[in-house]
Amino acid sequence: MTTRFRRSATLAALALPLALLTACGGSSDDAAGSEGSAGALELTALDYYTDEPSHSNTQKRLSDCAAEVGATITQSSVPAAQYNAKVLQQISTKSLPDVLMVNNPDLPQFASTGALAPLSELGVDTSAYLPSVLETGRYEDELYGLAPNVNTLVLYYNKTMLQEAGLAVPTTWAELEAAAAKLTTPDRYGFAYSAAAGTEGTWTFVPFLWSNGGSQLELTAPEAQEALSFYTGLAAKGYVSQSVVNWTQADVKDQFAAGKAAMMINGPWQIPSLKETAGLDWASTTIPVPQAGDTPVAPLGGELWTVPRTGGEREEAAASIVQCLNSSETQLEMATTSNTVPSNQQAAQQLAQQQPEMQSIVDTVTTAQSLTGDSGLKWTKVSDELATAIAAVITGQASVPDALQAAQVAING
Repeated sequence: MTTRFRRSATLAALALPLALLTACGGSSDDAAGSEGSAGALELTALDYYTDEPSHSNTQKRLSDCAAEVGATITQSSVPAAQYNAKVLQQISTKSLPDVLMVNNPDLPQFASTGALAPLSELGVDTSAYLPSVLETGRYEDELYGLAPNVNTLVLYYNKTMLQEAGLAVPTTWAELEAAAAKLTTPDRYGFAYSAAAGTEGTWTFVPFLWSNGGSQLELTAPEAQEALSFYTGLAAKGYVSQSVVNWTQADVKDQFAAGKAAMMINGPWQIPSLKETAGLDWASTTIPVPQAGDTPVAPLGGELWTVPRTGGEREEAAASIVQCLNSSETQLEMATTSNTVPSNQQAAQQLAQQQPEMQSIVDTVTTAQSLTGDSGLKWTKVSDELATAIAAVITGQASVPDALQAAQVAING
């Protein structure tokens, strides 16, 4: 997911390409700063952009924004696999930096400690933001983080295969199943998705759960059982390979690019690779919903910039830097190079005009929600148990009711 969701998803499997869906590169802890004039306020920032050019690009943005408030800033980058442990250690020792980057599913864990300052107290302007994106930075009705850019999931389809089969682009579950059935041949599956252990498998299923009115905390409810029955039923009927329990989102993309799957659920981080695939005529649309007229609800991935509690002048300067990092110009620049969606409403529409292949992503973002929106501090447990349930049903180890009942007991326990 550039996007930390991809990075965290890959890491959760050790535990996407959230990244989710592609983890950060393996360079060592790094720090870089800009020299400031004598007496300038010296600030610090922490992120997990250890790879290049992300590390250097972020340092430049941080330095440019710090200069606007007469400060300098030193960036430290910690590998993603070690990041949360580092932040929690800094929280316990009261040694957090002035500006902290947080993967949005991790915000509740950090904000619940009281270590982050609500941005409303610091006068940060959020009026131009997409409402759905603002929710990723909230915890208990307070806004703690701003995401310059976000990503989500959509349905990709092979235009040639659909046209040859005389099929319209599916918009509902019934249409998706009918298309998957007709597109399935001895040489390919009609549909593909990641059902791998960890975040990637959960994140890919959640749009079906939420669009059916379900909740990650109410897995025995009819809405959840209906969603999982439909989702796994496609594999039971042979339209989806049972191997998806071992496929990452990158693996799914490879199957789609090779013509081994006619449709797939995936994120915009796959677009560069799809564009480079010779002979592949593809497009994307919002994920099909249960019934015509229903609203697609998918999860949002992306990083948030937050302001730790450091007091007075430092907090105010850090808040100004966070505001600057979220300028519409910066958002659009990042989006055009990383296949993400700007959080600024006008910038998001501008991106869709410049890059039409991002239109479905922009459309989905407007109705999406934070991955932890209905699970909060229980997200990690929910993700693990739900992924286990999905795999158990696909491989025939458990029925839908039994798998979800076991997941619910584990989450509650």
